[in-house]
Amino acid sequence: MDIKSELDLRVKAVDKALERRLPYTDNERARIYEAMRYSLFAGGKRLRPILMWESCRMCGGGWNDVEPFACALEMIHTYSLIHDDLPAMDNDDLRRGLPTNHIKFGEAAAILAGDALLNKAFEITLSEKYEDPSRALRAAAVMAEASGTEGMIGGQVLDLESENRRVSSDELKRIHSLKTGALIRAACVIGGIMAGADEEAVKALGLYAENLGIAFQIRDDILDVTGSEEELGKPIGSDEESGKNTYVSLYGLEGSERLVREYSDKAVKALSVFGERAGFLLSLTEYLINRRR
Repeated sequence: MDIKSELDLRVKAVDKALERRLPYTDNERARIYEAMRYSLFAGGKRLRPILMWESCRMCGGGWNDVEPFACALEMIHTYSLIHDDLPAMDNDDLRRGLPTNHIKFGEAAAILAGDALLNKAFEITLSEKYEDPSRALRAAAVMAEASGTEGMIGGQVLDLESENRRVSSDELKRIHSLKTGALIRAACVIGGIMAGADEEAVKALGLYAENLGIAFQIRDDILDVTGSEEELGKPIGSDEESGKNTYVSLYGLEGSERLVREYSDKAVKALSVFGERAGFLLSLTEYLINRRR
């Protein structure tokens, strides 16, 4: 499988759906829509929508079954990046090679753009008509928990509280299982739910995503040290400068590389219940853990 070509096709499909869900507007609220769209269409990997889509396909569903949730989860992810970059958080000036939202539009507009994307996500999912509303209700609950205090926000709080303080390996794993991993897990679990998968399949998808999320974060930490600003589209070494705990600071580069493989192997093992249907996710996992940006 040419995973890069396949990903490009799927990114285009996701972008088309996002364009439909958040079109350009020239009314009196045009400025906030411009700020929302600026970050949403800044060139993301669309990893979470693609994971949701493929998880659904593996379980017998398709893109149309998850499209509202896929768009919604990408909006939630984008809102989190806007807020992460704010002066009160990571204070970053560059994201994906472009000025961050608050640099482009001002801090107040950036805060509101993030808030608006979060609200738009639930507006999309809750205003849709579903063949099986009970599945959608369960999926919405998963998405809400994953993006809240028991998920991503909880991880962000733990991350902030750990700055300039040495944490244990268990603490670091907990931080990133929530901050990064929660939305990745939600993507895969929602895909299974919306396809009507049985509990064994949904559990396997969750286990895959939990391990993929850790491997993905470790690779991010490695790239923050070994990558280039041109490749990453953001300043390198920012984690160390801000006193953040990372896998590299705790395990070193060699140890971190070993952990990437360890967690990716666990992710791959979790997919064994799907047999040959897991081909795309197996290729995607290998692609992600070896990426340069």
